[in-house]
Amino acid sequence: MSALIFQPNAASFDPRVVVPQIRTCKSMRELKQVHAFLVKTAQTHDTAIATEILRLSATSDFRDIGYALKVFDQMPERNCFAWNTAIRALAETQDRHLDALLVFCQMVSGTVEPNQFTFPSVLKACAVMARLVEGKQVHGLLLKFGLVDDEFVVTNLLRMYVMCGSMEDAHVLYYRHVEVVDDVRRLVRDERRREFNVVLCNVMVDGYVRTGNLKAARELFERMVQKSVVSWNVIISGYAQNGFYREAIEMFHRMMQIRNMLPNRVTLVSVLPAVSRLGALEMGKWVHLYAEKNRIRIDDVLGSALVDMYARCGSIEKAIQVFERLPQNNVITWNAVIGGLAMHGKTNDLFNYLSRMEKCGIFPSNVTYIAILSACSHAGLVDKGRSFFNDMVNRVGLEPKIEHYGCMVDLLGRAGYLEEAEELILNMPMKPDDVIWKALLGACKMHKNIEIGTRAAEVLMQMAPRDSGAYVALSNMYASSGDWDAVAEVRLRMKDMDIRKDPGCSWIEIDGVIHEFLVEDDSHPRAKDIHSMLKEISSKLRLEGYMPDTTQVLLQMDEKYKESMLHYHSEKIAVAFGLISTPAKTPLLIVKNLRICEDCHSSIKLISKIYERKIVVRDRKRFHHFENGSCSCMDYW
Repeated sequence: MSALIFQPNAASFDPRVVVPQIRTCKSMRELKQVHAFLVKTAQTHDTAIATEILRLSATSDFRDIGYALKVFDQMPERNCFAWNTAIRALAETQDRHLDALLVFCQMVSGTVEPNQFTFPSVLKACAVMARLVEGKQVHGLLLKFGLVDDEFVVTNLLRMYVMCGSMEDAHVLYYRHVEVVDDVRRLVRDERRREFNVVLCNVMVDGYVRTGNLKAARELFERMVQKSVVSWNVIISGYAQNGFYREAIEMFHRMMQIRNMLPNRVTLVSVLPAVSRLGALEMGKWVHLYAEKNRIRIDDVLGSALVDMYARCGSIEKAIQVFERLPQNNVITWNAVIGGLAMHGKTNDLFNYLSRMEKCGIFPSNVTYIAILSACSHAGLVDKGRSFFNDMVNRVGLEPKIEHYGCMVDLLGRAGYLEEAEELILNMPMKPDDVIWKALLGACKMHKNIEIGTRAAEVLMQMAPRDSGAYVALSNMYASSGDWDAVAEVRLRMKDMDIRKDPGCSWIEIDGVIHEFLVEDDSHPRAKDIHSMLKEISSKLRLEGYMPDTTQVLLQMDEKYKESMLHYHSEKIAVAFGLISTPAKTPLLIVKNLRICEDCHSSIKLISKIYERKIVVRDRKRFHHFENGSCSCMDYW
């Protein structure tokens, strides 16, 4: 406190002297000591001094919102700045947004009139809580106070409507304020107005993305005369978050081609999930290199996204390398590496990292336990899975979410404990979702338990009557037991409802280009070469004693045609293309949208041995590392 010494004379208590001294406080402790001294000498009656103490305690880096509100309550006179400070502090504090609205109500019911700096915080509180009714009432007050044309206020008003999901109101407000561009795409001359237009457009594009209307988002984005980095970030993240991964990467490539439009940290965080999902390792490496070359700080968020990308793109070793260079004081980064190890079936390594995490004083979160239980499921560690589930509840004190129950159903089901899995679903404290029932149905299909499988399928058909998964699984179970009449009945039901099976689809990245293949796909420019390689693979497999597992084709047809169908599964086509497109001994990474079938699994094991290639396949559930005739999953998946 040596920097703040108040001498008891009139000059010392001049606000012009005291306020600058208050601003030199470097901690809450110092500020409280100064405040106590001023209270003792009755100097907090001065509005300027009291307001400065309020401002520091409410908005500084060392802020204490509870203390700030006590200061605010004790102020004998509150000016507009004091009210604005209190409202802003509450609006920016988690779980205090309703309090911000209550303080605002006190303000408007008193004698102090709100200004253009009051309403953005109030609108933010409405937006975060999705309080559309209150937001519209605030809109009415803006009209009353003549602030409806203030650019900063309008931006926050539009964002409120967007975050409340009221795109009709947002649309009306947007077109009332945005500068309309005529047919010859006339540029707005006023730079400030032009920037305002860009901001409004960005908010609207974000709104369309939030409501899932990507077509409208893209149309507005393309109409924008001027685009900022934020504009590109919104459209890229919109595509990535809604599962349009190729479109997200396409937009990223377009952005990179624009002069002076440099991606920032948010851009990279937005595009990396799309890169991860498609298994585009080369592009992921480029993004990583770009961040390092342009000195973009690889913090917890970007670092975790890179760890996740490398893990999902098949390079768990590189994921671990990135993780080891990150600050390890955040559960998010630990979850990224633990989740990656779970996907790759590296259960022992996962347990080691879990032990390291707890030694660092970082407690597992809900996400951590989802990864742990998934790893136990992949490895068939039923007892360990049960133990970790109980540990999560009883030792750590986390309440299991539906995802944890889903993992337990998957764990029990895969291991053949179908009755226990069904009982767990029926006794869950929350209503089971379709994911959980699909896990049980998949396990019933695996273990050929038609009785429980039929019950699970019927529930799924009621929950999601147009989802093909339940119908196909039920049909396959009947087919595996030879009940072709039941198969025909299910297939007819699908035909009547125009329900079509999701086609198998696989991707492979070659020289930075992602190639997509469907079942029996002959649309690729190199289709003839691919088919020649498939024939060569088939011949070499037979020489190794391999016979196609036609029991995987659950249709009544000629045995030869069944073999032909297996021959042209999408992952086999992708492997064939990889073999003809890369030098000998180059590893291949294939990404598949469905679970890999048993025939493809057996085939690729042998292909890895015949062609001396490491082949990594990421299916819907996990990674399979094929090398020298064996798979990392040990044939349990």
